[in-house]
This record gives sequence, structure tokens and C-alpha cells, in this order.
Amino acid sequence: MQCPACRSESSKVVDTRTARGGRAVRRRRECLDCNDRFTTYEYVEERPLQVLKRSGSAEDFRRDKLRAGVAKACAKRPVSPKEIETLVDEIEDAVSRFAGVQIASANLGELVMSRLKPLDRVAYIRYASVYRNFQDVAEFEQAVGELRLRERRDRLSAGQAELPLGPGCAQ
Repeated sequence: MQCPACRSESSKVVDTRTARGGRAVRRRRECLDCNDRFTTYEYVEERPLQVLKRSGSAEDFRRDKLRAGVAKACAKRPVSPKEIETLVDEIEDAVSRFAGVQIASANLGELVMSRLKPLDRVAYIRYASVYRNFQDVAEFEQAVGELRLRERRDRLSAGQAELPLGPGCAQ
């Protein structure tokens, strides 16, 4: 490993930790010539995941593109950068199970929306409007109506207690 300060090839590892949810190894190194300390990351080299677009073309999965789309949907919303990173990590973990194959952009979009919905409803609607290519106000209203209905159902079911089974019923 080459020292970024003096370009020496001599260094020693001072500390090693896992990073990025166990997908990488973070090493703290010290140059044996100039004593400068620097950090390196090691990743398993994987076959690239291809995203199959609606047009039929395919492109490599890009984490930065995913993060940018999620960040744009979450702009000016009470969603922290850490929450965005966590969401992107979860999605990347889910799609990495398909390593070396193609994943349809439709599946990727649905995965993003399923993670955005509980995080922030406005960000979910923003993302859905672009992803699903809403053409008019009626499509927005339908999506918001579905969210409201689901929210009402969740509130009702949260307040329901399970009733005990009667005598003679198997438990």
C-alpha cells in the first residue's frame, strides 16, 4: 500500500475494523518512512449488478445514482443524511443478493418506495411521482388516498387487542 504523503511502499497496519455493514474492512495504517497515518478500505470484488431499464437496455448499478434519487425525494424533509445512507445501504444489501445478474429497474424502484414509505410519506410521494411517471393530479390524489387508507388501517389495527380463545378452543 502506497503512502499518500510520501509515496513509500512501506507501511504497517495499526487498526482493523469491519465497515459498511461487514461488506468492507477498514484498516488504519502508518507509513514506516514518514510516520503519516492513513485509512484504507478493502472490498470484495464482485461481479457488477446490472439494472435492466424499461427500454430494454442495461447499465451497472450505481450507488451514487440511487443515493442522489433518494436525497432529491427527501429534500427539505425531516430526513437526516444518516437515514438516507442507512436506506441506501439497506437497498444495496438487498440488490447485492442478485450479484452478477440483472435486476429490473421496476423491482429496484419498488424496493426504494417500500423503504421510503415508512421513513417519510412526502418523500415517498415525490419518488413515486417520478418513478411511476404521474401524468396528472388524479394520479397524485390516488397515491395520497392509498397512503391515507393504509394509515387509517394501521391506526385501527394498532388499537386492537387480541381476544382470548373461548373454552375448548385450541391455543
